[in-house]
Amino acid sequence: MRNSVHMLLAVERSFVQAALGFGFKLKENNYFWATNWKKEIMRNEESQILENLKASLDSNRFIKFSLGDYKGHDSNLKKLYVKRVTIKQKEMLSFVFRHKTQDITKNYDFAEAIKLLDEMIGFKGFRFGLLCTLDFDEQMQVFKSRIALKRKPPSLKQLPPKAHDKSKNRKIEAKGKRYLHELGITDPFGKVYKKSQDKYRQINHYIEILSTLLKDLPLREMTNIVDMGAGKGYLTFALYDYLNNVLKMPTRVVGVEFRKNLVDLCNNIAQKSDFQDLYFEEGTIEKYEFKHDANVLIALHACDTATDEAIYKGITGQADLIVVAPCCHHQIRAEIEKNKVKNELDFLLRHGIFLERQAEMVTDGIRALILEYYGYSTKVFQFVSDAHTPKNVLVVGKKLKEPKADQTDILNKIQEIKKYFGIRYHHLEVLLGLTEQMG
Repeated sequence: MRNSVHMLLAVERSFVQAALGFGFKLKENNYFWATNWKKEIMRNEESQILENLKASLDSNRFIKFSLGDYKGHDSNLKKLYVKRVTIKQKEMLSFVFRHKTQDITKNYDFAEAIKLLDEMIGFKGFRFGLLCTLDFDEQMQVFKSRIALKRKPPSLKQLPPKAHDKSKNRKIEAKGKRYLHELGITDPFGKVYKKSQDKYRQINHYIEILSTLLKDLPLREMTNIVDMGAGKGYLTFALYDYLNNVLKMPTRVVGVEFRKNLVDLCNNIAQKSDFQDLYFEEGTIEKYEFKHDANVLIALHACDTATDEAIYKGITGQADLIVVAPCCHHQIRAEIEKNKVKNELDFLLRHGIFLERQAEMVTDGIRALILEYYGYSTKVFQFVSDAHTPKNVLVVGKKLKEPKADQTDILNKIQEIKKYFGIRYHHLEVLLGLTEQMG
């Protein structure tokens, strides 16, 4: 029956198109009749592809539906991608609206989705579509007076997963972690609070970075890690948990923090979590003395010259790995502002925001050079930070077995940088006694 209707419509469509194409002058009533037949033909073709979409959904043969060549009222909308998803055990269609600068995802039940597609397909909407099923691909092209459908053999042979959220390979799982609950990241059942999602992602990203850096450390019966400026210990706890309980790598971790209330809090949580080789000590980075050899030294967001104090501790303690995320660069910025040396960057440094950025790069650049002077390979890269800590540069130094750097060349380079920017000294060079060597 359906095929007969299509054949009749095709014949009538050909007649109307021929009449209009050859310039026949139709009377007003006949023109009205022809125009409505054109609309009916287009409506039928549009309905046909939506009927095929519904049929493929019902038979579980649907793969995806892609729409493009958008000519509607939203000038930023370019394409629409439709896929099947399961959300809270309910089958839905996920719409990804691709705009010039962003993607917007919305989910609809099947009836809502079909209705919305019916409204968006047309000469003043999406003019191109491609329906992919396990049985066939169907291409739709919208013209001014007709919609053309073309069926092809299926291009895809497998149904995509319906899970709305792809399983994420997290280094630290949320469930079963007493410390995450005590620190306010999860509820008692291991579900991450909405307000703590950013912090949880930051923790996992941090562990992912460190896991790559730590894999090259020499094997020891016990690896000693010192986290300077541990704060509330989010990352300190996660690192201890990952190394000892995931990698099964015996590790002792010490968190150094000058605020006694946080030290007491973290030691209490460590005991509740049965983390026997994790403890926190009250003190400053400058005055802290290692109880054990520091194989790894970490200092995240230590303010200004406190980062230099941490690097100094790591270098003099012969740490295999030094990882710092600097925060604030007041010392070098003050030097540049005070001396105001004339150079090619004057046009930039007269603006405060550019001066701040330049001070950050110069400060961390000299830190990297000093690490290389003492036999470390260095890497500076971006580290994701939470909303409250916008500084997100990580400076990493790995101790080399056979250093190849030319120390004289490094000192000369540091001296040239200081002269160019009008810097009398860098705090780290003073701590290490390099000022005298550079003259």
